[in-house]
Amino acid sequence: MDYRQREQEEEHFDDAGDVTEWKKVAELRAIVQAQDPACKEEDDRSLRRFLRARDHNIGKASAMVLSYLQWKRDEKPCGGAMITDEDVRNELAQEKLYMQGFDRQRRPLLYVFGARHFPARRDLDEFKRYVVYALDRTCARLAADGAGQEKFAAVADLRGWGYYSNCDIRAYLAGLEIMQSYYPERLGRVFLIHVPYVFMAAWKIVYPFIDDNTKKKFVFVADKDLHATLREAIDDNNLAEVYGGKLKLVSPAIL
Repeated sequence: MDYRQREQEEEHFDDAGDVTEWKKVAELRAIVQAQDPACKEEDDRSLRRFLRARDHNIGKASAMVLSYLQWKRDEKPCGGAMITDEDVRNELAQEKLYMQGFDRQRRPLLYVFGARHFPARRDLDEFKRYVVYALDRTCARLAADGAGQEKFAAVADLRGWGYYSNCDIRAYLAGLEIMQSYYPERLGRVFLIHVPYVFMAAWKIVYPFIDDNTKKKFVFVADKDLHATLREAIDDNNLAEVYGGKLKLVSPAIL
């Protein structure tokens, strides 16, 4: 099954929201809220994402939600306020991630440039804040768009990526942990493009830490298929200029 068929199945699944599933959401809320009243601040769709991330196992999903609520208190103590630009100044200055455009399914896009990440220059705590910063703003775009979409998509460009200059397993695993544990079922698709052979050494290390639901969302795109694959997923107005589209990527750095 290729990624297009999986997306069709996922889209149907997202729209389903059958009665049985919503009953499980209500049950999940009752269990979690009895242990942590902060659960009342989470909407039903949020709880449904946690439930789906644990294949509708209420016991596992409740443990996941409780862990998330504790993390939220620890990492966002000011009423869940967003991390500011100033909090991630050094990460923004590297201009390695752009939060612009939408794919054809109205999923907000992230354009990521892996060769602009330098582990020798990064602070791991700031990098973790940066991951939360990007995910929070992407989720805010989802809410503001009003299209009912709950997931985002990304184009991860690895042109120029070097094992010794750019490989950062600790950061990759930290970002993956944040996304999978605290933003479940938010990732829709990642197109990995211009992938150098040497990157596969890092991928083999990271891959076992990716949960089964997430593994299916990574698509390696061969150079010969790049144009057709991106055009099929993203229209001209939302495709970055560097890939032949009309979207001008605007620097996220603080000037």
